[in-house]
Amino acid sequence: MKALATVITQPAHPPSTALSTHALSAGHGKHRVIESLDFALPENQVTAIVGPNGCGKSTLLNTLGRILAPQGGHVLLDGIDIHHLPSKQVAQKLALLPQETTAPEGMTVLDLVRFGRQPHQPWYSQWSAEDQRIVKAALKAANLLDMQNRELDKLSGGQRQRAWIAMAIAQDTPLLLLDEPTSALDLGHQIEVFELIRSLITQGKTVAMVVHDLLNAARYADHIVAMHEGAIIAQGSPKEILTPELVYELYQVRCDVINDPVNGAPLLVNIRR
Repeated sequence: MKALATVITQPAHPPSTALSTHALSAGHGKHRVIESLDFALPENQVTAIVGPNGCGKSTLLNTLGRILAPQGGHVLLDGIDIHHLPSKQVAQKLALLPQETTAPEGMTVLDLVRFGRQPHQPWYSQWSAEDQRIVKAALKAANLLDMQNRELDKLSGGQRQRAWIAMAIAQDTPLLLLDEPTSALDLGHQIEVFELIRSLITQGKTVAMVVHDLLNAARYADHIVAMHEGAIIAQGSPKEILTPELVYELYQVRCDVINDPVNGAPLLVNIRR
């Protein structure tokens, strides 16, 4: 299948990039999913990584987050190979929230969010006023101050997901990587989580998230990376790259694309085989 030409939005002042790849190859065991990929994550933006199942979205995210080791090439954090940096230093710059999250029975929201401070605490240090301030700010950002003493397993799906994101916020890193942060949530809880993610940009964060829903990707992301068969086939702003041709290339479905009359984001309509 012939790939579409890559489309890249060029702002007047292109953002600097703290996280990038050079000739990256990655996969699982002997199965290579990504081959010789060059990619740079735009800073201070929400980037949505989209594409069909098995195209390499989560593999890319997990390799960026140092969960998977590259099979070739490099992941660069501030220009340095991420595998040459101490784990604690990486954890102070980058937080990754995987698809599967588990917590001990009886753990409260506050317990979980406090755990996000661990990378910043030397072995000889006690809990500080600064730690307390950051945890409170993370709870407030996730609208969880009134729920901080509730057990995680007593919360709704959307509330639990906000608690995990609050933990990542408390880690106080400039970079956040989120793998399907709204997976298995209903529409209302999806909006809660996406609006929280959107608000992080006002705090100077850079976010990359794997998303299956193109409509929400277009609504909440500044930058979209479209993957197919382990390669990036298009990237840029939602308005630039979300075309009927790209949707067919990704999912083999036909559609029309119009602009949302309220926010101008692309809308897929008349979807059909």
